[in-house]
Amino acid sequence: MIKPFRPRRSVLYVPASNAKAMAKIAMLKADAIIFDLEDAVAPAVKDDAREALRSHFLAHSAGTAERIIRINGLSSPWGPEDLLAARACKPDAILLPKVEKPQDVTGVTEILEETDASEHIRLWAMIETPRGIINADEIAELGLRSTARLDCFVIGTNDIAKETGTHLTNGRALVGPWLMQILLCAKAGKLDVIDGVYNDFADLDGFAAECADAVRMGFDGKSLIHPSQIEIANAAFLPDARTIAEARSIVDAFAAPENSGKGVIALAGRMIERLHLEAAERLLAKIAAIGGN
Repeated sequence: MIKPFRPRRSVLYVPASNAKAMAKIAMLKADAIIFDLEDAVAPAVKDDAREALRSHFLAHSAGTAERIIRINGLSSPWGPEDLLAARACKPDAILLPKVEKPQDVTGVTEILEETDASEHIRLWAMIETPRGIINADEIAELGLRSTARLDCFVIGTNDIAKETGTHLTNGRALVGPWLMQILLCAKAGKLDVIDGVYNDFADLDGFAAECADAVRMGFDGKSLIHPSQIEIANAAFLPDARTIAEARSIVDAFAAPENSGKGVIALAGRMIERLHLEAAERLLAKIAAIGGN
């Protein structure tokens, strides 16, 4: 069974305290918007940002972009109110910061269940601390349990660099093994995984290069800090025409009557197995979901 696909090529952070940025969301072509109540919002205006978020969701119905709300940690002064507000807004998902153990997710799941939150609200987890990286496998296992609501990992590269003292230089070579460890755990848990932000939003060439690197690594998308990065991310994570044509040929070949029930077939000089068919079907589902974006 193929997991329903949602495109998450471009995942843009928008501070809930920035009225100008919030007003422009409908015009953006990002696959997903993270309405941020955490790092991007100063402590003095967190309460105001929460109210602005409530007003925005009341005034604007869901468009094509997936809507996620990043709350403050539940141990913070703002976290409990953030969670209640997010629950009431009924976003597609709630993003939990600094997840370090499975209980950080299941604890929120229990609160949502106890308050009769919509079953459609999923949970995303920020993996951005050394402990979170170490426990990524245990956390990702929740993705195999539908009752846990966990749907996606988002990597916080800036926090990882801060917590470890590692420099994000030379194509992120020093943190590369950690990124791949998180990605491997996410895939084992059937989760999507979104790469961290590129800080220099004026350097579009550098951003494009990091997107290309993220595609090769296997990420499902890139988290963004500026609208100028959206188009580049969308293009980078879109399969090219040759790959799409090859996927269609594999699906068509297995659909032919003479190949019914076969586990392996020959196609264009290559041996193609059903695992290739499954990959081709996932890719075509992705293209159908992306549509013309």
